[in-house]
Amino acid sequence: MLRALVEFRIRGVKTNIPFLASLLTHPTFIEGTCWTTFIDDTPELFALIGSQNRAQKLLSYLGDLAVNGSQIKGQVGEPKFKGDIIIPEISTNDHTKVDTSKPCKTGWRNIIVEEGPEAFAKAVRANKGCLIMDTTWRDAHQSLLATRVRTVEMLNIAKETSHALSNAWALECWGGATFDVAMRFLYEDPWDRLKKMRKAVPNIPFQMLLRGANGVAYSSLPDNAIYHFCEQAKKHGVDIFRVFDALNDVDQLEVGIKAVLKAGGVCEGTMCYSGDMLNPKKKYNFEYYMDLADKIVKLGAHVLGVKDMAGVLKPRAATKLIGALREKYPDVPIHVHTHDSAGTGVASMVACAQAGADAVDAATDSLSGMTSQPSIGAIVASLEGSDQDTGLDHHALRLIDSYWAQVRLLYSPFEAGLTGPDPEVYEHEIPGGQLTNLIFQASQQGLGEKWALTKKAYEEANDLLGDIVKVTPTSKVVGDLAQFMVSNGLSYDDTIQKAEQLDFPSSVLEFFEGLMGQPYGGFPEPLRTQALRGRRKMDKRPGLYLDPIDIDKVRKELKEKWGGASETDVASHIMYPKVFEDYKKWTAKYGDLSVLPTRFFLSKPEINEEFHVELEKGKVLILKLLAIGPLSEQTGQREVFYEMNGEVRQVTVEDQHAAVENVQRPKADPNDSSEIGSPMAGVVVEIRVKDGAEVKKGDPIAVLSAMKMEMVISASHSGKVKNLGVKEGDSVDSQDLICKITKD
Repeated sequence: MLRALVEFRIRGVKTNIPFLASLLTHPTFIEGTCWTTFIDDTPELFALIGSQNRAQKLLSYLGDLAVNGSQIKGQVGEPKFKGDIIIPEISTNDHTKVDTSKPCKTGWRNIIVEEGPEAFAKAVRANKGCLIMDTTWRDAHQSLLATRVRTVEMLNIAKETSHALSNAWALECWGGATFDVAMRFLYEDPWDRLKKMRKAVPNIPFQMLLRGANGVAYSSLPDNAIYHFCEQAKKHGVDIFRVFDALNDVDQLEVGIKAVLKAGGVCEGTMCYSGDMLNPKKKYNFEYYMDLADKIVKLGAHVLGVKDMAGVLKPRAATKLIGALREKYPDVPIHVHTHDSAGTGVASMVACAQAGADAVDAATDSLSGMTSQPSIGAIVASLEGSDQDTGLDHHALRLIDSYWAQVRLLYSPFEAGLTGPDPEVYEHEIPGGQLTNLIFQASQQGLGEKWALTKKAYEEANDLLGDIVKVTPTSKVVGDLAQFMVSNGLSYDDTIQKAEQLDFPSSVLEFFEGLMGQPYGGFPEPLRTQALRGRRKMDKRPGLYLDPIDIDKVRKELKEKWGGASETDVASHIMYPKVFEDYKKWTAKYGDLSVLPTRFFLSKPEINEEFHVELEKGKVLILKLLAIGPLSEQTGQREVFYEMNGEVRQVTVEDQHAAVENVQRPKADPNDSSEIGSPMAGVVVEIRVKDGAEVKKGDPIAVLSAMKMEMVISASHSGKVKNLGVKEGDSVDSQDLICKITKD
């Protein structure tokens, strides 16, 4: 009966089949113990009513894409690559063909699985050469393509990679920004990505980026949330955890290290490199790093990591620092990460290898350089034949790279337009993973022509904050403050003088509160006190102020809301509650979009262009866009017609362009303190007051969001709210009038 129901297609009737399927599979019905009012008393029978089948959900997405274009933030234009990507046949330097019909079974992961983290660390130290970690599957595309590369691209080249990089230290493929972006913009489950990659590559260790006490979130979480997350990550495929803290706060770092050790993973305790160690006037000098390394090693980390997130570790500094660390810790593996923003990445990594580093980071050639990692081909060639030989086959690497060269063209809509190295990074110190995003954010907020000002403001913002270590999430604090300054025409001195009147971005206030930990050298005063205006100040790590997460409660609530919840769903929700909720709603509406070929995920097909979608093995949809109907003036909708497996289907889509109204809002008078204006362009996500409400100076009026940056707009003085001219969801430009406040 169920099989017959599945084969039914009833046009115009959407409730009968899901209801009958729910009834036939309900335990009470199966047991034959129903009662007269069973249907009335069992509301879950109706839970699936109104749902569409997978094909229809997919057509709904494709129809919306055809009418409204891609909704993925950061996309500009359509992919340059229109054909089918060619998967290379792998062969070695001597042109021996490699059988890639199955994944390779031998690699460094075997030691971790069979003997454990300590044995892995010992084996690495006994290895004569310098190992390579390939960042192509995470940081490379995060830095160059806004983290937008989908899981399918990794899986398509996974078996070939397992052979070509069988002697690699690891594939960096998870954590960091890829976790929330997968749900937020790609509509994928990051845990599903991890499981699928792990199955496809059983031999090479997987490494992830863990933000210490933040997990993969942007602020500190209760300790038990970090322990729960690391347990799940280890269980589903992560081998090596690069644990860092954005401020090099050892108390924050310790939480992540202990969580990884308890989960049984290889722990890479990491210090973040900032500034110029060789400049005696700089805050972060040689002694600072040696002292920090000592504290990390004493916490029990298996590996000592050095994370040069902006690419400012010059070759001479690398030689001195890594050489000293190797001499001091002869039994601890050293792993170095950098970005190639200044163009010196290959030289710095070669210097690290020669000074005693056990592993360095690199990316496939076509996704290397600039804000990404240095070229894997260049490093392998530079070390070939030396005592630091990587043991990788450069011919096989080039064949793998031919695949990624095609993929980069496919994701061309997310390119930042960088054309070469930028040695100015030694001045502004913007991390590689942030630089491309900051360029995009600046253009989205109307600052594209002021990019030079934004870079200068980044330097000034860093100085205002006390010259902090800059990596997610602290780099976001500096970037948010820099854009805030440019948007409002604020100089360094203006920001200090007007601090008590300014509505700083939320991330800046969270930093000043201490929610990101304690910065080396302390917080800047009196700016901190003036900006916080009486808000709390934390002088210890945030986790000590936070109640443990009730994981059982979260699990129960998710099951009630979504009809089921895996332990990884629980972990996702704890890290990103709203992002997870939005992701679940999206997939309930459009289904699993991971099956859609990337080109048709990002852009509509040509009229009468045929393409295939494999829903599952053996079930293929043959699709063709036939026509896009005219706009209905009454409803603002269009009919989109597709041919699916020879049958014409239509979906109704609301044309968002037709519904857009060009709202002209009055501007706030900057000389009139009773008029509250928007500090920058963005979207109103929350209104905290009503017309006529009494407010005090500093009370929140509204919350504004712009590209992950949130700020609270507060009352400039006490009084009564009048002329509230915005509502939640409204878009506003800089200085648009939000409301007026009549003075007491």
